[in-house]
Amino acid sequence: MSETLTDNDHNSASTHTAAQVTEQLAARLGVPVAEDLSSFQPSDLFLKRIPIAHARHHCVMGFRGQQDDEVWLAIESMAGYMHSDIIARALSQRPDGSLRPLRVRPLPATAAAIGRAINAAYSDQSSQTQAVIDSLDRDALLGELAALSPREDLLDTEGRAPIIRLVNHILFDAVKSGASDVHIQPYEDRLMVRQRIDGVLFDTFEIPKAVQEEVLSRVKVLGKMNIAEKRLPQDGRATVQLGDRTVDLRIASLPTSHNERIVIRLLDKSARLYTLAELGMPAHDFRRFRSLIARDHGMILVTGPTGSGKSTTLYGALQELDSEELNILTLEDPIEYQLDGISQTQINEKKGMTFASGMRSVLRQDPDIIMVGEIRDAETAIMAIQASLTGHLVFSTLHTNDAASAVTRLLDLGIEPYLVSSSLVASLAQRLVRKLCEDCKRPRRSGESLPDVPESLLRSHGLSPSDLVGVFEPVGCEACRGTGFRGRVGLFELLVIDDACRELVQTRANAAAIRDVGLQSGMHLLSMDGLLKVHQGITTLDEVLRVTTL
Repeated sequence: MSETLTDNDHNSASTHTAAQVTEQLAARLGVPVAEDLSSFQPSDLFLKRIPIAHARHHCVMGFRGQQDDEVWLAIESMAGYMHSDIIARALSQRPDGSLRPLRVRPLPATAAAIGRAINAAYSDQSSQTQAVIDSLDRDALLGELAALSPREDLLDTEGRAPIIRLVNHILFDAVKSGASDVHIQPYEDRLMVRQRIDGVLFDTFEIPKAVQEEVLSRVKVLGKMNIAEKRLPQDGRATVQLGDRTVDLRIASLPTSHNERIVIRLLDKSARLYTLAELGMPAHDFRRFRSLIARDHGMILVTGPTGSGKSTTLYGALQELDSEELNILTLEDPIEYQLDGISQTQINEKKGMTFASGMRSVLRQDPDIIMVGEIRDAETAIMAIQASLTGHLVFSTLHTNDAASAVTRLLDLGIEPYLVSSSLVASLAQRLVRKLCEDCKRPRRSGESLPDVPESLLRSHGLSPSDLVGVFEPVGCEACRGTGFRGRVGLFELLVIDDACRELVQTRANAAAIRDVGLQSGMHLLSMDGLLKVHQGITTLDEVLRVTTL
């Protein structure tokens, strides 16, 4: 390297901020500071020779030069510059010990830009899951299962045993694909890995039956589960790193006739939280829901099956309400996302910390707003209702099929009708449907049949059969992995508990009667919201029919 900096430069730079150090280094080299390295192509030689842990520790990243014998080395500081000679020797050395001609040129860049480049480059390199599967040697796997760092980094595969690399690759690919769950399912002659993406399961990898035991055991080791116990279901938890992203794993095993099957729920802690306005709620329901959550007391329920986005909606509501004047506490199992300024408590039933016992403690913390992750029993329900009647706004969830059924579920739990009618403010039912990929969707061809939709249902939402002519359909492209869909959007059904509804609750009316009163008061059914989103080109009729009934 032709440029020379002195030790005096190094010593004086240490008193400056990191940004000043980088700027000073750039000035000495006569090269501007790079704040975005996304346009540079990573050096394959650098990725092959330099482990990610080393690149991170020294904050360096190699990129292709204009010539084959040239590498640009992004550096943040004088320390990185001085370390570039070591990098150059590592890149120049051939397998036989000789040195290839190679020029390493310094490229001053911010630490943030280098960090992003490292994560992006090594994540692309780490996605060769099938190659790892193909290279497995079962005889070399024995005794490798117990090696476990306190927090696994899925990008750091350097020196890892094959079975550990395989499981890391499986998890990495799932996180990169945006999967919510990974299914590891044994069959008679193979082990299938499947991912749930946007609510739909896809086969992703097939693993040889010969290494089934090692794969299952490795996952159980990650979850701190008993690998010797194969006759009983087990639950475990783990946390892994993907560069600067933290992912929590909820692991559940279940014995089957072909060995244990395992499901891993992925909770990406670094995923962006959605605001209420981004959930896809119809404008009419959005305005009503915002006014309801602004109340100072009462109970609001969000209902739907597992994976229907209930937690996302509750988090959106809490973000909307968060302020210095309010004390907001949550009880969750698990805590899916960290909310700034809000006190969140993890339920731990094995230690006696249940939703019911947690409610008792929370009420002694002078709360204004309480979010209870789920009402699972009568004790939790009665405590949530009592809290809502004593000046607190309470949010929670129930597993019911529609908004009206949430009311009858509370009655079925043994809650007195007068308590339900006086505490419940609203019930919001929801589902998630896949969104059409904006890059490849196209209008449905004329003459292609659509599922029959009752005209009365269309009319009730201001639509006619002609409005479904020319709706969009999925095609499939690289951006959506060939599925035709990318991302999901909510379907919503908001039941506001008004005086007419309260009268029905007092008489223990069934869900159908409550639903009819809600419709008379302006409630839109899930199916109605779905049809509207079909008309708007957001999703397809098949998607709506997958999660609702017309």
